[in-house]
Amino acid sequence: MEFKKYKDSIKKRLSKNFDITEDYRYNDLTFDMYAKYNLRNERYMVMKSATIYAFENNEHCFLKYFDSLDLFSLDRFIDVLKDLVQFHVKPDEEHMSSMITGIIVTKGQIAQEILDKVKKFKYHKGFAFGLKGWVDIRLVLVCVDDEKVLTSKKAKKVGKFYQP
Repeated sequence: MEFKKYKDSIKKRLSKNFDITEDYRYNDLTFDMYAKYNLRNERYMVMKSATIYAFENNEHCFLKYFDSLDLFSLDRFIDVLKDLVQFHVKPDEEHMSSMITGIIVTKGQIAQEILDKVKKFKYHKGFAFGLKGWVDIRLVLVCVDDEKVLTSKKAKKVGKFYQP
């Protein structure tokens, strides 16, 4: 499968619930696609102005294609995802959780050390001992030639969604 076809199929799947931006640029890295989802729930008494509580759940998906993936490129991609936490996650009293998903799309043979690094990757950060929510980063590695998906432990639930 070609990358363009894969990107279009993911875009179609996400477009029902996400706001999508193509060629999203952050610092010196350009993502092929950025998708954002925001869910806000609240409970109120009698009138909407009498809010008892409210909470937000956010999800940000960053898709990037690499012709060939090496360890340096993977480390740089992960560092940018960690930087994006400070840019996109705004912890306040209504913030409950945010999920940042980094989708790496590549072709060809992938080195074993890269596979191991993706499998072992984990990032979790709580704000104010969890009172202002938390953020997790998930990693998904997609090989369009083999039509295989490899995920970090946190991303296992979404691995099937990103299947080519």
